[in-house]
Amino acid sequence: MNRQTHKIDATGKIAGRLASEIAVSLQGKNKTDYQLNIDSGDFVEVANVSAMKFSGKKLDTKVYYRNTGYPGGIRTKKLKDMMANEPNQVLRTMVYDMLPKNRLREEMIKRLKVI
Repeated sequence: MNRQTHKIDATGKIAGRLASEIAVSLQGKNKTDYQLNIDSGDFVEVANVSAMKFSGKKLDTKVYYRNTGYPGGIRTKKLKDMMANEPNQVLRTMVYDMLPKNRLREEMIKRLKVI
């Protein structure tokens, strides 16, 4: 299998559109020999993630939830705080949620390098 490396500069790009473009490349949907059950995607390297744009009021209103596993253990973080502290994790989470929910998902996300 021939895997290429795509280098993307995230400066000034809308985050959702960038994440969907990355997800398509990781799955291999942009290739002519795409098959759903075969992981034929490429490597993707993304630079300048902290310079991504968000449309509308997402920075102030979007909230990420996670659960600690204990009763009442829901923790929340605003997108603005996450972008200030860990912008790489924001993009990785967005792309991870756009990938298909099957056994190939973990191998696909490993090919994403956020610089």
